[in-house]
Amino acid sequence: MPKLNEIKTQIQMRKISYSLVLLSFVLFSGCKLQKMMKAAKDQQLEVNPNPLEVHADTVKFDVSVNLPVKMLKPGLVYGVDLKYLYDDKEARFERVEVKGDDFPSSDTQEPRVVEDFQFPYTEGMGNGVLVMQGVGIDPNKNKETDPQPEPALEIARGLITTSKLVQTPSYSAMVSYDYKDGDIDGWTPEEELEPTNVNFYFSQGSSVLRSSERNGERGKFFQAFIAEKNVTRTVSITGTHSPEGAERINSSLAQDRADVIEDWYRRMMQRYDYKGAADSINFILKPVVEDWTEFKMALEDYDGIDQSQKSEILNVVNGSGSFEEKEDALHKLSSYKAIFRDIYPDLRTAQTEILTVIEKRSDAEISVLAKQIADGELPADTLSYGELAYAAYLTPSLSEKAAIYEATVGTYDNWAAHNNLGAVYLAMAAAGEGSGNLEKAVTQFEISNNKKSNPYATGNMGVAELQTGNTSKAYDDINSAVGMSLPSKDVQGFNGVKGAIEIKKAAYDDAVRSLSSSTNEPDNLFNKALAQVLSGDNQNALSTLDELEDADSDYAMGQYLAAVASARQGNEDDAVTHLTSAVSSDSSLKEKALTDLEFRNISGSEAFQNALK
Repeated sequence: MPKLNEIKTQIQMRKISYSLVLLSFVLFSGCKLQKMMKAAKDQQLEVNPNPLEVHADTVKFDVSVNLPVKMLKPGLVYGVDLKYLYDDKEARFERVEVKGDDFPSSDTQEPRVVEDFQFPYTEGMGNGVLVMQGVGIDPNKNKETDPQPEPALEIARGLITTSKLVQTPSYSAMVSYDYKDGDIDGWTPEEELEPTNVNFYFSQGSSVLRSSERNGERGKFFQAFIAEKNVTRTVSITGTHSPEGAERINSSLAQDRADVIEDWYRRMMQRYDYKGAADSINFILKPVVEDWTEFKMALEDYDGIDQSQKSEILNVVNGSGSFEEKEDALHKLSSYKAIFRDIYPDLRTAQTEILTVIEKRSDAEISVLAKQIADGELPADTLSYGELAYAAYLTPSLSEKAAIYEATVGTYDNWAAHNNLGAVYLAMAAAGEGSGNLEKAVTQFEISNNKKSNPYATGNMGVAELQTGNTSKAYDDINSAVGMSLPSKDVQGFNGVKGAIEIKKAAYDDAVRSLSSSTNEPDNLFNKALAQVLSGDNQNALSTLDELEDADSDYAMGQYLAAVASARQGNEDDAVTHLTSAVSSDSSLKEKALTDLEFRNISGSEAFQNALK
């Protein structure tokens, strides 16, 4: 048997041999990592876009990592760590890993990996840098090298923040003072005509207006009406006759009956001293001859015969034959005596319709009364709802509008009044007048919609939501409102706000469509051009900015955006010209332009530097 000392010696030799093998493996593994990291100096990293850009409050980019041939080894991993450094802060990203086992042909082909990244944008990030460091990793040994290079390598500098130039317009949709429906009784300063109807009846075959008609209830009403000297535009007199022989044989009977009423009307105007006013009244005479319309209407309401007899009569009237032949056929029916007695006399008429001008308060009177109502000196029902709404329309003062509508909703508690009060509060909030107006506006829109779901309050609520920063809810409300029944001016107004939100959402093509259907306000034109720039349509953006220049030549940001569009086209001369105009209108744009990466390709030129002196 081997001696004990010999056995111990053999064991020790085996341990030493194993340790040397292990150390050799570790050193070999470490050597491979170091070689991989040494080869990494020839790697190619590309960032897209470069510089980075912010869209919809998010910075999105991708990084492609191209490694040299023979750099990767089986079992090893090359990692890329990315950070965006800004204002003593940093945004870290998940490590990019390029695994040797995933690229078996790495000895002959360059391994390539592309990864997408994003991070939320906050103010102050614009001047940051995107940096990288690489590490060699042996997953089997849970080992990785120190990050290289040290300090980290810059691969992209700064952010393009052009999308943040979007202007946030405010719009308030008011229900018009002349709006009318089942709940709302609007009012208009325009002339309106009111009809007054009086029918006079004649004896069979006669056009003589009997004294019983002249002095009876209808005649007295007629005379009293004319005596009031109402401002009259037209007097329409429709003379008619009944179908039976004594009436039909006199073809001028209907005309004669109309003439009699016109003559009587004119003589009474002379009596009541109308003077020249009579010449402005248009008399329209409409004799109705051989027409069954009035007869059939009267028959429908008549209950002196049964339905079968009515059907028998209608078969004759609606059948073939001349007017006389039909009347002769009716004469043979058993029901004829009843209709001759009860229906025919009412057909021997002169139907008179007088259109007179409705008397209205003047603008000045309405304004004075509305102010007294707003001040609590008169009850709100001194004026109608429509008159109060018109008074609010007349004053340019938002505070006066609010006072009028505050008084209005106390008496006329309808959805339109509450919407309009909220719309005034919303306009006051946008103008920076007073505090708490935004919250008060939201309350009024909620009340309006609770009383009746309507597009005015819905769209206005969206505008209010936008001002509070709730972009998603704002978009839903405004999009819903423009899809409902609204006057075109309000659809255009809301489309301006909708387009601004779509820019914030980075839906640039949608924004162009919305803003193309909005009002030509300067902010809307600017936003449309901005959406075109951001969607890559720089030439049309410049055309839109020409429109903006015509609408408001002092709109400095319009010239600034024109400089951006020109720079994106590579047109340095136009970019400098527009930039010169922009800083001339607003000197604060000098500092912005000096750090704006939109001008990175021309910022070193003498012309650019001179424009910003």
